[in-house]
Amino acid sequence: LTVDGSFALGGAVSAILISNGMNPFITLIFSFLAGSLAGLATGILNTKLQIPGILAGILSMIALYSINIRVMGGRPNIPLLGMATSLTIIQNILSLSKVMSDLLVGFVFSLFIVFIMYWFFRTEIGCAIRATGNNEKMIRALGVDTNIMKIIGLMISNALVSLSGGLVTQSQGYADVGMGTGTIVVGLASVIIGEVIFGNRFNFLYKLSSIVMGSIIYRIIIAIVLQLGLKATDLKLLTAIIVAIALSVPVLNKKATKILNPKRKG
Repeated sequence: LTVDGSFALGGAVSAILISNGMNPFITLIFSFLAGSLAGLATGILNTKLQIPGILAGILSMIALYSINIRVMGGRPNIPLLGMATSLTIIQNILSLSKVMSDLLVGFVFSLFIVFIMYWFFRTEIGCAIRATGNNEKMIRALGVDTNIMKIIGLMISNALVSLSGGLVTQSQGYADVGMGTGTIVVGLASVIIGEVIFGNRFNFLYKLSSIVMGSIIYRIIIAIVLQLGLKATDLKLLTAIIVAIALSVPVLNKKATKILNPKRKG
C-alpha cells in the first residue's frame, strides 16, 4: 500500500525541482531515488520491526501524505503551467502533438524498464528476489537473507512507482498530494488483466510485457466507458468491478471446465 504515497511522492519531487529550475529529465532520477527510500522505510518496518506487511504499507502511506506536502513547500499542489517538462521538450523537438509525445515517452520508458527488469531478475540477486516471492523457506534454507531481498524488492517497486508519478506529473502539468490515491488498485487491475488475457506462460520477459499490455487494456476500458457517458466520480467503482471480474475469471473457468468435462467414475 506504500505505492499510494510513493506515486504522489515522485510527482511532488519532480514538480518542486522543475519549479526551481532543474532539468525535467534529471528530476525523474530524484523521483526514482525518493521512491526507493519510501520502499526502504516500508521494508524496515516489515522485516526489522516485524510489523505485518499490510500495516507497514499503510503506515508508510500515511506518513508520506505529510511528507509529500512538506516536499511541495506546504502546498497541496504545484502547477507547472508554462514550465518545460520532459514531454514538452520531446514534443517541441519532434514536432508532435501532446498525445503523441505522451505515447512516445510512455512507450520508450515502458520498453526500457521491461528490458532492465528482465536483465536484473536474471542476475543472482534478481533470482534470489524472485525465489523469495515463490518459496521463502526454500531460498532461506540455501543461505539467502530473505529480509534483505524483501527490502530490495520494495525499494525497486516503489522507485518505479515514484518514477511513474514523476512522469504523470510532467504529463498532466501539475502535482497533487492526492494523485496517488487508488494506485494500488490500478496496479492490481493491470497485473490481473494481463495475466487473465495473456496467461502466465512462456518466459519472464513475456510476463513483464503482459503486465504492460494489461495496463494499456485497463486504460482503454476506462476511456471507452467515459466516452459512453460514465461520470468521472464513478471510476473507482468501475475499477473495483474490473478487478473483481478479472479475479473471478480463473475460478469461473475452472468451474466451467468441471461442468463441461466431468470426471468419469470407475
